[in-house]
Amino acid sequence: MNVPNGLKYANTHEWLRREDDGSVTIGITDHAQKALGDLVYIELPTVGRQVMAGEACAVVESVKAASDVYAPIAGEIVAANDALTGTPEAVNEDAYAAWLFRIRPSDEDALAPFMDADAYQKLTAEP
Repeated sequence: MNVPNGLKYANTHEWLRREDDGSVTIGITDHAQKALGDLVYIELPTVGRQVMAGEACAVVESVKAASDVYAPIAGEIVAANDALTGTPEAVNEDAYAAWLFRIRPSDEDALAPFMDADAYQKLTAEP
């Protein structure tokens, strides 16, 4: 399983990356896309929407099931990767390149409680 260093990880299987402009890019992890299977549909949040941490704000649908994607942090949606609506399979090809949306966080320390790559690997390790 691919778990890049330098990202933060939520226990709900989203990855987070702080950008130079202060926004936070969010996608689903490699573990999540493998569990879902082949993605066939993605619904992204609207730019300008205010979200609370833990709020369902996107949907990924695979041949197996539909799954909500949660905003791991509170803030304003400042970008959505609209290219994915036409090519949802890009997430299966590279979950870390195929980001879903960006949030301008309400709290500058919003990433502090999230896991690093080692902790996330332990969380998702096969028993």
